[in-house]
Amino acid sequence: MTDTTASSGGGRSRSWVPGVVLVVGGLLWTIPTIGLLVTSLRPRAEVERSGWWSALLSPFDSEWTLTNYDQVLSTGGMFDSFLNSIAVTVPATIIPIMFAAFAAYAFTFMEFRGRDVLFMVIIALLVVPIQSTFVYLLQLFGDEGWGITGQFLSMWLLHTTFGMPLAILILRNFMSTLPRSVIESAKIDGATHFQTFWKLIVPMSIPALAAFAIFQFLWVWNDLLVALLFLGFEDPTVTVTLSQLLGRLGQGWQLLTAGAFVTMVIPMIVFFALQRFFVRGMTSGAVKG
Repeated sequence: MTDTTASSGGGRSRSWVPGVVLVVGGLLWTIPTIGLLVTSLRPRAEVERSGWWSALLSPFDSEWTLTNYDQVLSTGGMFDSFLNSIAVTVPATIIPIMFAAFAAYAFTFMEFRGRDVLFMVIIALLVVPIQSTFVYLLQLFGDEGWGITGQFLSMWLLHTTFGMPLAILILRNFMSTLPRSVIESAKIDGATHFQTFWKLIVPMSIPALAAFAIFQFLWVWNDLLVALLFLGFEDPTVTVTLSQLLGRLGQGWQLLTAGAFVTMVIPMIVFFALQRFFVRGMTSGAVKG
């Protein structure tokens, strides 16, 4: 029988099977991305004639081009769409974090009647699909209601509302792991809840704040349906502009591969900038609720 264990530093046996499974799973997960990248660098005629793997196996015999990226970047409105996406995503990420941090602090360190019931009601909102509210929200935000459809404000309100339950859950679970002795010491020193929150809790909660920021930023940046319904084509986001590259008859499908990588740049920057906080922010409080 084959031995699948290796000795660890502590003298205990450690199996190498999970490591192999993770490596293989990671490679399989990246195959579609590699295929997308290779396709984005090939002329349309080459893509129609052979698969991306053939170009990867014989790179010197294949034709490569940056035409697809040039067409995407030169398409009218792509730069404005990037600015629109930033204008939507940044406030829609910061606003729910601010409100959720205050709420999480109250649920964790303040005693008030109905605290647990209110927390469960808020978390129960996680199961409400955003699509089920579109009819009501279109009426509320439309000309017969607040008249903010087609404005960034409607996007901020919508993404903030549906991002709050997850933000409160993540931040509350993380704050529950913080040492209460620090909070008690602050009370003895005469610090108010506001001072305790800003000077102690917020600095210690950076990992959880960063973890939710990644989730919220990626969700809002990659959103298409909400942007189409509530923002439209007057101030399109990158996802809306990217969908228009395809054309009505699908004649511009080769531009989608390049466009996908262009729209991927800013989310990747955000993720890699905050990834060192991500694991800690997600695992803290995972058991203790």
